[in-house]
Amino acid sequence: MLKVKSLVLLSLMSAFCVAGEAAAELKVGYVNTQRIFRDAPVAQKAGKRLEGEFAKRDQDLQRMAKQLQSLQENLEKNSVTMAETERRAKEKEFSELSREFQRRQREFREDLNLRQNEENAAVIEKANKAIKQIAEAEKYDLILQDVVWVSPRLDITERVIKALSEGK
Repeated sequence: MLKVKSLVLLSLMSAFCVAGEAAAELKVGYVNTQRIFRDAPVAQKAGKRLEGEFAKRDQDLQRMAKQLQSLQENLEKNSVTMAETERRAKEKEFSELSREFQRRQREFREDLNLRQNEENAAVIEKANKAIKQIAEAEKYDLILQDVVWVSPRLDITERVIKALSEGK
């Protein structure tokens, strides 16, 4: 019985030594996705595209918000001196404009979110290709994204951003 336990213990120690050697040879890298979205030229271009695409609608919404505010201030200031029919007409106008504003604002947010998701997916796809190329070229065994903590020596984000800048 003692011989069997010794054999099992020897086998386990041997397995840990082999695993330890394999782990010592493991090449690991880390990529900070948030930095890619913030710093990579491809992500910055996507952001500018979105700004251009949605600028007019955003300006229209801002104009409408000012119009609503002006109507509200006018109602608050002059409602006491207005005729009943005029006051009701202004309140109805304010209510309709407010509903229209909320509808357009909701559509704007939905459309913007959809386009942001599309652009982010394209950036991630390009980044993943760059990461794969770096992993293959530099013989990485594992590359992680978005972890709680990582040693700065494992961070290859700058290389990925550079690869994206070069259009790889």
